[in-house]
Amino acid sequence: MAEPEYDAGGVRIRRMLRSLTRAGHVQVRDGQLVLMTSYGSEIDSAPLDKVRISGYGMPDSALATMGGTRYVLQLGLGRRAGLLSAVRTARAKAAAERGVLGT
Repeated sequence: MAEPEYDAGGVRIRRMLRSLTRAGHVQVRDGQLVLMTSYGSEIDSAPLDKVRISGYGMPDSALATMGGTRYVLQLGLGRRAGLLSAVRTARAKAAAERGVLGT
């Protein structure tokens, strides 16, 4: 398994009003977004081309839509921009590997 491009711990992950974990992990690795509990078990994962991430409400939160399921990620101040940047970079890298960019 490759080193993750992005890894944030201590993330509160909710499925709208239902809290799934208070100290989970969010990772971008191998072209996928992975949500995990504080114990390391996977909540959900999806390829980045099937994931939609956007800023959400508070400046420390993001909304991730994965396979039709919406998750609210409370990352902490200043870490939302890192997640959005990592997703953008991983998507661009995958597109370059497929030969979609600039030939």
